[in-house]
Formats: sequence, structure tokens, C-alpha cells
Amino acid sequence: MYTFSNRLKIGSFIAMGLGLIFLAIGFVSAPSTVEEAKAMVVSAHDDGHGGGHAEEAASHDGDQSHGKSTAHGSDEGHDDSHDEHLLHQLQNKPWAALYVAAFFFFMIALGVLAFYAVQRASQAGWSPLLFRVMEGITAYLVPGGIIVFVILVLSVLHMNHMFVWMDADTVAHDKLLQGKAGYLNPTFFLVRAAIFLGGWIFYREYSRKLSLAQDQSDDNTNFVKNFRWSAGFLVFYLITESMMSWDWIMSLDPHWFSTLFGWYIFASMFVSGITVIAMITIYLKSKGYLEDVNDSHIHDLAKFMFGISIFWTYLWFSQFMLIWYANIPEEVTYFVARFQDYKLPFFTMLAMNFIFPLLLLMNSDYKRINWFVVMTGIVLLLGHYLDVFNMVMPATVGDQWSFGLPEMGGILFFGGLFTFWVFNALTKVPLQPKRNPFIEESRQFHY
Repeated sequence: MYTFSNRLKIGSFIAMGLGLIFLAIGFVSAPSTVEEAKAMVVSAHDDGHGGGHAEEAASHDGDQSHGKSTAHGSDEGHDDSHDEHLLHQLQNKPWAALYVAAFFFFMIALGVLAFYAVQRASQAGWSPLLFRVMEGITAYLVPGGIIVFVILVLSVLHMNHMFVWMDADTVAHDKLLQGKAGYLNPTFFLVRAAIFLGGWIFYREYSRKLSLAQDQSDDNTNFVKNFRWSAGFLVFYLITESMMSWDWIMSLDPHWFSTLFGWYIFASMFVSGITVIAMITIYLKSKGYLEDVNDSHIHDLAKFMFGISIFWTYLWFSQFMLIWYANIPEEVTYFVARFQDYKLPFFTMLAMNFIFPLLLLMNSDYKRINWFVVMTGIVLLLGHYLDVFNMVMPATVGDQWSFGLPEMGGILFFGGLFTFWVFNALTKVPLQPKRNPFIEESRQFHY
């Protein structure tokens, strides 16, 4: 049985505590009036550019995109609208930081669940020794899913302005959003979210129950049931994961869409989940657990990290190339906003998610070196956090983004919660299955 070390447990609590403090500072610091929002912009320009150009930049911030109206006469309606938009962006900053971190750690658990279901449905012989690790990680689906759902409910209740299509006044003046109102409406949105989460969590709990029952059984009935449920779940997962990506991420930019987006989100969560499986497995082995897991198991996980990173890059480039080449205004604006205002996180994300794993994991020998796999895994996880950051922030905070206490707070809090929940789940049952029909094949697996 695995014993949750006090050092790791205390570390997770400290991370959660610091994360809550940083997030609270972010929420308290958010402006409540247009005047406060303008003052924050002035302060930001003072810090970034010095006093000389700060006042000029601030004076133009309120009407930069509507500057032509000054030449043709005052347009107070446009100025007021822009000022209110600026206020909403600054108010969204702590919410967006919270949402990015909440979604990122939840998608890791969901990616592991998909990988687990694939192993079950394919009856893979190499992976049963890793099933308990996967089941421990997917335990986070419950708290992580509840938190994401609460954020969505608070968005519907207009506690933030992240999903612009939830505002009735905005929809009333937008024909495109009116055309999507049958799908993008708050009630149906929450119903779908409840169905997604309910289905994912049900499969995780039921599959875990069958997995543990198999250890106590004298036949393979539970194993066969798990195989059938996993095969059926994958169909449900492919449909609901795509819809989830449209609802929870793509609808932040309701005028934009991509037919590849569901696959793109899937690739990101899949590689992130596999990376965490590898890192936790290596950690447990370093503490004397999972004795039968060998370098070939780590090698296979690292191969998946490499292969899915290439798959992610293929999807990213396919989505980008077609949109950029076609140069249709309502499509290309998605990337223009990121090129103009998010150069550093955007191109850093590409390097971390493609170039880095390509160079480090292409060599077969490196995939067997534990510290090398862990180092690559850390970079991959940071890169895919930036990927979520680049998907959420431009739509919610625009060019008012920064990486400060709220963002750090989100990573610390959800990282601490994820660590505590996963490793606590690992203490509940033995780390090695006993009666899986392929356990001996997994034990003797060599590549």
C-alpha cells in the first residue's frame, strides 16, 4: 500500500493556501468602476513605459479603437461602450486566471480517463501495472469537475463577463449570436455540462469498481464488463469532449469557430494526461513502489508523449494554416489578436509543445532515462497550460493580460489540490492489480 508522505501532503496544503491568497488578492484588486479601470491602465503604463508617455497612452486607451469618431465629432456612446468593455476585461482577469487553471488540471484528469478507457477497450497487455496510477489521477475528476461547473454556474449568474453570449443586451444587438441562441443559451449550456460531467464521473467510478472487484474475483466477468463499458464510453467521450470544447472554450469567442477544435483540445488533454501518468509512475518507483514497472513501461509512455505532441502540432498547424491562408476576416481575427497582443506566450507555447519534445524525445534511449522524461514532462505541462492560457485570455481580457498573482495563485491552488487528491486516492488500494488477465504480460513487458 502506498503511504502519502507528510512532506508531499504539507506541500500540497501550502500550495493551496498560497494559491487562495493570491487569487483573493486578484479578486480584491479588480476595479469596480470605470474610473478605477482607467486608473489601473494609467498605473500599468507608468510602470511599463515611464511617466513621459504614460498619460498619452492612457488618454488614448479609452478611444483608441474609436479614434476616428473624434475627427467626425464626439461619439460619447462609443466611448462609454469602450470604457465599459475595458472595465469588464479588467474584472475578468482573476476569473480568467481561475478558469484557466481549473480547466487545465481538470483536463489532465479527463485525458488520463480517455487513455485508461483506450487501454481497457483495446485490452492492451503492457499497461495493467499502471491502472492504479491512472485510477488515482482520474479521482480528481470529482472535485475538479465540481469546481469547473461552479465557475460555469457563476458565469451564467453574471458574476463575470467571460462568456459574452450570456448577456441578453449583447445578444439583442448581435444577429450572429441570435442565430446561435438555440444552442448557446444558459440553461441548455448548464444541462450539457451536467451531462458531460455526470457521464465522465460515472464511467470512472463504475470502471474503478469493476477493476477492484476483479482483484477479488475467481473469474474474468468483471474484466469483460469493464471492456464493454470502456468501449461504449469511448463513443460517449468522443462526442461529449468535442461538445465540451465548443461550450467551455470556443464559445468564449462566439463569433469564431473551427471544425478541428474538438480534436485540438483532445490532443492537448491526452498528451498532458499521459505526461502526468509518466511523472507520477516515476515518482512512485523512486519511493520503492511499483517494483514490476520497468524502463520499457516508461519508454512506452514517453513514446506516447512524443507521438501525441506531434499529433497536437499537426492539428495546430492544420487549423492555423487553413484559416491564415484563406484570410477570411471573421476567422483570421482569432490569430491576429494572438499575434498582436500575445506574442510571448503564443510562440513560447509552440516551442514548448512541439520543438522541445521533438528534439528531446526523438532519441529512443532518452525515453528510458527517468529524469529526462520528468524534465520533458514539466516543460510539456507548462506548454499546455500556456496553450489554455492563449485560448482563454484573448477572449476574456483582451490586451489587458499579464502574468501575475492571480495566475500564479490558480496554478498553486489547483496544483496543490490535484496533488493532494490524486496521492490520497493512491493510498486507498494496493498499487498493483492482482487478477487482471494481462498482469503477467505487463510484468514481463520489454521493448
